Amino acid sequence: MIKKVAIIIIVVIIGAFGFLAKYLIDRSTIFTGFAAKNIASGVFVAGRTQESIEALDINFFPVNLANSVVDLENKTVKSDFFGFGEQVAVYRDGLGCTLIADYNIDKVRSQGTNTAYINSNNDNKYWPQGTNNRDLSISNVNEKRLDKAIKSAMAQGNTRAIIVAYDTLVKWEQYGAGFDENTPILGWSMSKSITNTFVGMLVKEGKLDIDNAAPIKEWKNDERKNITLKNLLQMNSGLKWVEDYGDISEATIMLYDKGDLGKYALSQPLDNKPNTDWCYSSGTSNILQEIIKRQFDTKQKYWDWAYREFFKRIDMNSTIMETDAAGTFIGSSYTYAPARDWARFGLLYLQNGVWFGDTIVDKSWVKFTQDVAPNSEGKYGAQFWLNQNGHEVPDAPRDTYFADGYQGQRIYIIPSKKLVIVRFGISKKGEFDYNKFVTEIVSAFD
Repeated sequence: MIKKVAIIIIVVIIGAFGFLAKYLIDRSTIFTGFAAKNIASGVFVAGRTQESIEALDINFFPVNLANSVVDLENKTVKSDFFGFGEQVAVYRDGLGCTLIADYNIDKVRSQGTNTAYINSNNDNKYWPQGTNNRDLSISNVNEKRLDKAIKSAMAQGNTRAIIVAYDTLVKWEQYGAGFDENTPILGWSMSKSITNTFVGMLVKEGKLDIDNAAPIKEWKNDERKNITLKNLLQMNSGLKWVEDYGDISEATIMLYDKGDLGKYALSQPLDNKPNTDWCYSSGTSNILQEIIKRQFDTKQKYWDWAYREFFKRIDMNSTIMETDAAGTFIGSSYTYAPARDWARFGLLYLQNGVWFGDTIVDKSWVKFTQDVAPNSEGKYGAQFWLNQNGHEVPDAPRDTYFADGYQGQRIYIIPSKKLVIVRFGISKKGEFDYNKFVTEIVSAFD
């Protein structure tokens, strides 16, 4: 009897182990892709070490099961799971790193743009155009209270950087170990808000109209032809999508199995009538980037336009927005920039789309960005999150709106207080109190 029980236990254990092994193998390209991409960008874009990234950024199951090899000479990273799910990420000048997926590595490696490295030569100007700080005090700020709030936040949730910017006059900043004002930091889904801005720029130029059907030829002859650009911006397209990063889903297939993310996202069928159901979708943001790219004759013109007409114009000189293997900016997820550059982006919106006399997007676009997306329960605008119903920061001013990235990346824009608050970190749910963070900082300003 004892022998039988022992055999049954052994069979169950072997079966459970086999099930787990198959489960992991079937999903291995997700976590090996996550590892390869994050290590590559961390090393070749952010200038960090593989050891630091593995210890701090990808130290969770099952991503920490990936075995990754960095090739410094060829600027690639290869990751696998005991020989399964091999993924390769490659670096390109000006375009950062991307997974090769189903593309040819030599073709992908040949991409690049030098425009990303042009400096707007504003180092001798005052913040935020340059690096010099104004020698002035702000009468309506309690410096002790503000310093206490920042220090309290730095002690929570593996915080890496905080910047509090008041108007375009002064800033307060602190950094965690291994990070400083020059370290590019991944904004994750804050990239969606940049994608919004690109669309707004093209609307200003008269090249796009958000009330018209989205200019996608693949949709012309089916029911998707009624999806407008506005539907896409407000996540109301009705396209089938599951945003689940813990399993095989449209989101993980797009990011880790496909070289052309926008093409995959726009291939999804209609699941609901447009403008009837709100569905958060990284695929939607990549469809928007595909639309943006198609406004240019070549990918080179598209890349150069993004850097020359946006990033450099608002002095985001150290920002790299990464593309996929097809050369399309990954508008959903992958932008690396120092915290100061992210703060500049927030200040652009605080100033209603105008950067020191240069109108990047119209004031009406900034207002549209804050209009409540239908069916979003008041928490979403156009590729930005809203606080009109107290979403995430219930005790903050209701006019607060924000760019939100995975693991706690935030840019809070508070027009009524003339404030932009930037926070970066690696935080699991419950490890960082965003409401307390924002309200304590706001309370330091009269």
